[in-house]
Amino acid sequence: MSSYLPFTTIDTALFPANYGIGRQRWLAALGKEKHCFSYACLGTSPQGEALFTDTVWIGSEDAVKVVVLIGGTHGVEGFAGSAIETDMLCLLAGGHLVLPANTALLIIHALTPWGYAWLRRCDADGVDLNRNVVDFSAPLPENSGYEALKPALLLKDAQQRKHAFTAFEQAQGREAFEKALSGGQYTDPVGPFYGGLAPAHGRDVIEDLLSKYALQQRDLAVIDIHTGLGSFGYGEIICDHQPDSPAIKVARDWYGDSVTLPWLGTSSSVPKQGLLDYAWHAIMNARSCYITLEFGTYRTDQLFEVLLRDHQLWAQADNDLARLAHSRIMKQYFCPDDKAWREMVLFRARQVISQAIKGIST
Repeated sequence: MSSYLPFTTIDTALFPANYGIGRQRWLAALGKEKHCFSYACLGTSPQGEALFTDTVWIGSEDAVKVVVLIGGTHGVEGFAGSAIETDMLCLLAGGHLVLPANTALLIIHALTPWGYAWLRRCDADGVDLNRNVVDFSAPLPENSGYEALKPALLLKDAQQRKHAFTAFEQAQGREAFEKALSGGQYTDPVGPFYGGLAPAHGRDVIEDLLSKYALQQRDLAVIDIHTGLGSFGYGEIICDHQPDSPAIKVARDWYGDSVTLPWLGTSSSVPKQGLLDYAWHAIMNARSCYITLEFGTYRTDQLFEVLLRDHQLWAQADNDLARLAHSRIMKQYFCPDDKAWREMVLFRARQVISQAIKGIST
C-alpha cells in the first residue's frame, strides 16, 4: 500500500446530520461481510432511537498489530469521528486502503452515544468519559481550583463570570486556570468536566474490548478522535504518555515532530485527570502508543462559554426550547458547518491513520 491515502476524493457529505444517520451510514459502509459487535446504551435519542456503541474488527483475528480508531468519546464530537471512520471503511471497500497481513483495524463508533445524539459532550448523567478513568474504590482526585471557580461557573451574567475567571488566571496563571476548569472534577454532577462516581458506559465498552481481543498481548496504535481544541481545522497529535515513557519515542517515530505533549507544555491541551488514555496505557507494551487526534475549531475561551451555557441549561427544568437552541450552537462549535474545515479534517485523518498503519506494521 502507499504511505499516505489523502489523494482520493474527499467527501464532506460523510459528516452526518445526526447520530441516527451517522450510525446508519457507518453500518452500511461495513458491508455484509463484516460482523459488527454492538453495545447498547441506556436512554434513547431525541427521535426515540435506541442508542449503541458499534465496533468492528477488520483483519486477521491473530494479527499481532492493531490500529484502533475511537470516535465519540465526547458525544457531540462524534460527528467528526463518524465521518472519519466511514471514510476509512469506504477506502477499504474501494481497495484504496489494504491492511498489511500482520495488522488489524478495530473501529469503535459513538463511544458516548447519548451525548452524540443529544449534542452534549457528556453522558445522560453528566459524566465526561475522558475524566472517568480513575480508581473509584480509592479516594477520588481533588481539584481545589475547580472548587474556587465553582461559584462563578453557573452565573447568568457572563461578565461577572469573566471577571472571576480573569482574577483567578491573573493570580494563578493560565495553565492553572485551564487545569482548574477542565482538568477534571468529581464533586459537581451538573458542572463541566465531571468524572462521575462509577465507570461510565464508554469505559465499560473499552474494558470489555481490551479483554475480548486480548489487546494487552498485541502492539497497539490507538487514535482517539476529538474536536474543539486548537487551530481551526488542524488535527493536532496529542500524546498524554509520560515524557520518559517508551511510547513517546514510538509516537515520534510514527508521527514525527508534530506530536505534542501536555506534560511538557507543548500541546494546546493541559494535563488532565481520568483520561480514557490511561485505561490503554495500563496494558500497552513498549511498541505501542495512544494519541488524541484533536481537530481545532474556535477559541478556547469560547469553548468554555459554550460548555458552561450547556451545563446551565441542563441544570434547569422546563427549558426544552432553550436547550434545543443551544444544542445547535454546540454542534456548530464541535462540528463547524464549513466545507473547508470538513475537508481538512478528512484529509488530516487519512494522513495520520496512514502513518499509524505504516508505523506499526514495519
